[in-house]
Amino acid sequence: MRYLTAGESHGPRLTAIIEGVPAGLPLTAEDINKDLKRRQGGYGRGGRMKIESDQVEITAGVRHGKTTGAPITLNVTNKDHQKWLEIMAVEDIEDRLKTKRKITHPRPGHADLVGGMKYRFDDLRNSLERSSARETTMRVAVGAVAKRILAELDIEIANHVVVFGGKEIDVPDGLTVDQIKELAQQSEISVVNQDREQEIKDYIDQIKKEGDTIGGVVETIVGGVPAGLGSFVQWDTKLDAKLAQAVVSINAFKGVEFGVGFQAGYRKGSEVMDEILWNEEEGYTRRTNNLGGFEGGMTNGQPVVVRGVMKPIPTLYKPLMSVDIETHEPYKATVERSDPTALPAAGVVMESVVATVMAQEILDKFSSDNLEELKAAVAAHRDYVKHF
Repeated sequence: MRYLTAGESHGPRLTAIIEGVPAGLPLTAEDINKDLKRRQGGYGRGGRMKIESDQVEITAGVRHGKTTGAPITLNVTNKDHQKWLEIMAVEDIEDRLKTKRKITHPRPGHADLVGGMKYRFDDLRNSLERSSARETTMRVAVGAVAKRILAELDIEIANHVVVFGGKEIDVPDGLTVDQIKELAQQSEISVVNQDREQEIKDYIDQIKKEGDTIGGVVETIVGGVPAGLGSFVQWDTKLDAKLAQAVVSINAFKGVEFGVGFQAGYRKGSEVMDEILWNEEEGYTRRTNNLGGFEGGMTNGQPVVVRGVMKPIPTLYKPLMSVDIETHEPYKATVERSDPTALPAAGVVMESVVATVMAQEILDKFSSDNLEELKAAVAAHRDYVKHF
C-alpha cells in the first residue's frame, strides 16, 4: 500500500491517492470524517478550526460501500479558499496582484526561509502553503482507511498525551488499548488521567494570555499486533525504523522512542530486557514490554508502544525577530495564524501515520488482493507463531 498527498493550505482542496488497499474492505466517508473531526478538536484550538469542518469525498476505488482494489481517491475541500482566489490562483495574474499578501518575512521555526532558499522563491507563501500542518488532514484521512484494515484483523490503536507542556501525566497501570482510547477521547486534552484535566486547561489558558505556545509528548499504542512484522535483514526493513521516520515526518515532531525509550540509557540490561514466557492459551508472551513490542526491528507480539515529542507551535502572537529577505532588515516575524497548543490534534495525526505504516507492513507480508484472503493469511500466521 502506498499513497501520495497534494494540495496547499489555502488552495481549493486537499487530495490523497491510496493504492494497494485490498478489495472488499467496508469503507464509507463517515469512517474517515470522524477522524477528521478529531483532528480539528482539542482544547486550545481556534482560528481555522472555526472556519473549516472537514468532510471527505471519495471519488474513486469504492463502490457500494466496499473497496474495489483499485486506487482510492480522497478529497477534502478548503472552505475558506473563496477568500484566497486571487492569491492562490493557478493562472498568471497582474503584477499588482502578485504583490498582494506576498510574504518576505520568514517566521522562525517554520519552513518559510529554507524553502525559499531551496526552491528560489521570492514569495515565501510558496513555502508556507505546502509545509503547513494543513497537509496532515490527508494523512489522517489515509490513516482512517488504514485503521479500517487493522480493525478487520482485530488490531486496535489509541493515542494519549503523556507530557503536556512539561507537565507529566500519570497513567494508571494495566489499562487496555480500548480503555486508553475511551478515556483519551472523553478528554478535551487527550489525557487518560481526568484528575489533571482542569489543571492542564488552566495552563493552556495562561500560555495563550502570554502569547506563547507549548508542545509535549504523545504516546500511541497498537494492540493485537502479530509477531514477525518487519525484518532484521536490512536497515530499511526494520519496522521500528519505518515508524520512527513516519512520526518524525509529522509537522513539529522532533523525536521518537519505543517502550522505555531514552530511559534505557539510564538502566541496567536486567532492568530493560523483556523475559520470554509461554503458555498453551496465549503462546509466547513477555513478562514486561520495556522494548515497546520490538526486538531486532520486528514485532514480538506485545503491544507496540511508540512516543513522539512535538515542539511548541512556532507561530507566536508575541512574535520573535526575523529578517526581511528583500531588504535584509530586522523585522518582527509575521503571525499567520496560531493556537497555544495543537497537541491533542497532533496525537490524532500520530495515531494515523502509525496505523498507516502498520497496515502497509501487514499488506506487504501477507497475501492481500482481497480482504478474505488477508484475514485468512493473518489468522494462519497467528496460529503458527502461537505453537512455534
